[in-house]
Amino acid sequence: MSDHGRDRYDRYPPAQGAYPSPLAQPLRPDAPGVAPAPGATAGIPTVRVRRIGAAAIWGLAVLAVLLAVLVAYFLAALGVGASIAGMVLALVPLTVVLLALRAVDRWEPEPRLLVVLAVAWGAIGAVAIALGVDLVLRLAFGPGDSAAADALGAVVQAPVVEELAKGLGVLLILLAGRRAFDGPVDGIVYGGLIGAGFAFTENIQYFGIALIEGGATQTTVTFFLRGILSPFAHVMFTAVTGFAVGLAVRRGRAVAGPWFAGVVGAMALHALWNGSSVLGDFFALYLVLQVPLFILFVVGVIALRAEEARLTRERLGEFAAAGWFTAEEVRLLATGSGRRAALAWAGRLRPDRRPQMRAFIREATALAASRQRVLTGRDPGAAAEQQALLARTQAARRALFAA
Repeated sequence: MSDHGRDRYDRYPPAQGAYPSPLAQPLRPDAPGVAPAPGATAGIPTVRVRRIGAAAIWGLAVLAVLLAVLVAYFLAALGVGASIAGMVLALVPLTVVLLALRAVDRWEPEPRLLVVLAVAWGAIGAVAIALGVDLVLRLAFGPGDSAAADALGAVVQAPVVEELAKGLGVLLILLAGRRAFDGPVDGIVYGGLIGAGFAFTENIQYFGIALIEGGATQTTVTFFLRGILSPFAHVMFTAVTGFAVGLAVRRGRAVAGPWFAGVVGAMALHALWNGSSVLGDFFALYLVLQVPLFILFVVGVIALRAEEARLTRERLGEFAAAGWFTAEEVRLLATGSGRRAALAWAGRLRPDRRPQMRAFIREATALAASRQRVLTGRDPGAAAEQQALLARTQAARRALFAA
């Protein structure tokens, strides 16, 4: 790399220390330290960085079978035209939600296969469970066409069954990709993706029925209520479950209790939401209750993102102290402003080095997450993975600075 380019790189000031976190957890006192950087960088170890288990593949295979069943169900219940129209309309809020979750996930992007599995579980698996339970209850107790039965179904049955079904998806993601499920932000992302998938399929049904029963007018009203006013409702519900599981994982604790508590919290929010549309003035409750809850949700996500950045900075600081990075590199890798500055600097080089900088950032972030697992002791394979990721990070660094 040219001296001029390196001068630009070095002019960013180093970080001025870490700050305490309310989410800090005890670390292992006997955790191994970071080995000092050698004079000459060794070759990349042959340790495989395995982040996704076979459960993801099997889960997607089962969901593919259930998808065929659901498609047949919708075509029989709504017809081809209403099903297609409902799906097209449902894609609008789904796209908005996925873009928002992508922004949340930008700091440490989740593996694409797990992202697909999460959305697919919500759109297929959780919906199939909810429809199956509804069918069993109808066969056991009759259709229940009264207003009281409808209210009971909306405020009790739907929250309990649907949040349990979606919550099972959070556990499936944890089983399929334990090492990619590092903390509360990951839990919110995975829970949100499951909720987004569920809302997508549910919206197909609602929009299709509205088109059949009320034409364009009723479809417009339904789209406004579900696609404009509340596209994040299911996302928020299941994100509570994901947050609880992610917090337990971050602290190295068993997940059964936190998962159950998260599901109960999701049920409560879901029941509150459905109750506002069935038992009270929906628009009044929307303004005084749902909007503040959504704002609180956004503020919480921002705070958790700041915590992720703090942990990344702290863990990479340990490697910097051992000579693997400079203090300036830690700031560039572990802060949002630093990353933007690093990418801008790499884009001014010729040839453009932004792809190499992105790889450097990605590997370093994964390295910090792996180091965190070493310190908490929750992952027996984290030490070997840390060494592999350290070598990969150094290889990305060399590629960035190659002449």
